[in-house]
Amino acid sequence: MLVYIETFGCKVNAYESNYIKQSLLASGFLLASSYKEADIVIVNTCTVTNTADSKCKKYVRRIKRENPNCLLVVAGCSVQNNKEDYSKMDIDILIGNRYKSKIPELINNYLETKEKYCFVDNNRDLNFENMEIETFNHTRAFIKIQDGCDNFCSYCIIPFMRGKCRSKNFDDVIKEAKKLSLNHQEIVLTGIHTGSYNDNGKDLVDVINAISEIPEIKRIRLSSVEITELNDKFMMMLKNNSKFCNHLHIPMQAGSNHVLSLMNRKYDVDYFFKKIAEIRNIRPDIAISTDIIVGFPEENDQDFLDTYENAQKLKFSKIHVFPYSKRNGTKASLMKEVSSKEKTNRAHKLLELSNILEKEYNDSFKGKTLDILVEEVKDGKSIGHSSNYIRVEVNKELEKNKIYNIVYK
Repeated sequence: MLVYIETFGCKVNAYESNYIKQSLLASGFLLASSYKEADIVIVNTCTVTNTADSKCKKYVRRIKRENPNCLLVVAGCSVQNNKEDYSKMDIDILIGNRYKSKIPELINNYLETKEKYCFVDNNRDLNFENMEIETFNHTRAFIKIQDGCDNFCSYCIIPFMRGKCRSKNFDDVIKEAKKLSLNHQEIVLTGIHTGSYNDNGKDLVDVINAISEIPEIKRIRLSSVEITELNDKFMMMLKNNSKFCNHLHIPMQAGSNHVLSLMNRKYDVDYFFKKIAEIRNIRPDIAISTDIIVGFPEENDQDFLDTYENAQKLKFSKIHVFPYSKRNGTKASLMKEVSSKEKTNRAHKLLELSNILEKEYNDSFKGKTLDILVEEVKDGKSIGHSSNYIRVEVNKELEKNKIYNIVYK
């Protein structure tokens, strides 16, 4: 039977979908090239914003309309957050975030019994749901080492959708990295709150250092890390571990102390600046990207100006800009909202700044030699990213999944 998997949202979802695909292929299923020709369609959903929810629901309705006879499986955060909406869509297998690893088993059960299945558990007190992959569908391989979040930022629904912080067994992480090293030279460690990793006293730095001892692994990257988790032990690793990529993604979310307080973030602007200075003292040319929410409730003109100016001073290599999206059930949903027009204006201004900062950062490496992991080869060209996440295109066909020293032009 032909299976098609569509994934919305974060790297954790991408990892989970990869595991589901691997399990189904091992059971004799084949991959379809589109949902229209598939016997089974699996949708792994996201609910981080209203837009994400809307896209997921629209996609599911399209499948019901264009491939009504397929076995339809819908799972993930959007289901967790909108069970009633999805329950009205006549979906064959409907689950939240718990038991995603059992999707292949649920599919086989459905094929035998033709009985619909629905399970959405709102319990936050969950164990880590272990999955293990042997190869990944990108050149960079993801390993999900952590799940859940206990931060409860006032705007974020994810702690309610993903449950409490929990971590993958340390030995299992290293075993998985060794398997992935047979086909991948770069590992990306990911989770909902990756920096909170803890397994019997082993923390994120212990994971990074242990994986760096695998000879075939040339690069280790983090999907994201909070500024408050960059302790002395992490800084020492940053100084001494040459396999750790020259790039960090550190969400700032706002550059105004007033807004950071409303967001229930665990730092202020001064703390953020000091940590970034500490990082750049160790690695002066490191790429630091960030996330910023604009138009947060009660954010005034001065708050946004502070955010803009501080982002400018911090010289991020890229800013991922998110207009505030109200999530019912969060503290921010009870606050006074900024107008849609103002949110849009502020988003445009910050995106313009991001483009300027990204060009400045990238241009500073022109004429310098960068190590490029080749991810795509086509039409006589090779495309890949450097350790500091600069996209490089070369006018020759190189070997995919290999690292080359290339002069950046």
